[in-house]
Amino acid sequence: MTASIAIGIGGLPGWQILRNIEARQIDAVARDPLVARSTAHFREQIGSIQSAADLVKDYRLLSVALRAYGLEEDLASKAFVQKVLESDVKDDTSLVNRLSDKRYLRLAAAFGFGNRERASTTLGERVSEACIQREFERRVGEGDENLRLALNARRELEQMSGRDSSDRTLWYEVLGNPPLRKVFEGAFGFGNSYGKLPIDRQLDEFMKSSERLLGSASFTEIASQLGADKLLRSFLARSQLATGAIRNRYSAALTLLS
Repeated sequence: MTASIAIGIGGLPGWQILRNIEARQIDAVARDPLVARSTAHFREQIGSIQSAADLVKDYRLLSVALRAYGLEEDLASKAFVQKVLESDVKDDTSLVNRLSDKRYLRLAAAFGFGNRERASTTLGERVSEACIQREFERRVGEGDENLRLALNARRELEQMSGRDSSDRTLWYEVLGNPPLRKVFEGAFGFGNSYGKLPIDRQLDEFMKSSERLLGSASFTEIASQLGADKLLRSFLARSQLATGAIRNRYSAALTLLS
């Protein structure tokens, strides 16, 4: 899983190009021999896995599972991943519910080991598709990390749009999700110092900035197509200015003023 996807330009122009070629590139990633073999193995074997211990013992299965949830950096931390997978997602005091990064909670909930619930019959297909999407994003990121972050944020916001969690809960998820947080920080023009503030103060600053930039601090609005587009355009415009793309600085500045 090594071939990168080079757009050749970043910021808003790169985002437009990427959106135009996205479907074709995802299809190409899915047909990549290594990706195809890995996801086929997952679909064929996941139904026979009875425990978290069984899953972490199979490197290929674990690799696909973690990549699907953006947690591939934990591939070497098998003991930790097993504890996450064995956590009871319905127990507020369990390990997975105490972790601020809710990607772990989604991972544990999908497999159901901690609750001794049988995983969905569509798990193999859903995880494989998510793995392919994440691999596409990773390859884009090899050429431009900001475009990868934008793709990730768009997907995360789409998932949030269908949830009935409170706005405060979703904001805390943003704060605890490093890749998604980077997009909000970039769009709002925040520096690293914001991460040193007390968590309640961080929440307050993010919500106030969302009101100013997006016109709302409610995820009903933020996660809408219009809200997400405005967030991503601000993030990419600021990244465009920061990277010194001279010929596009004027259009980026206009985007921030609009």
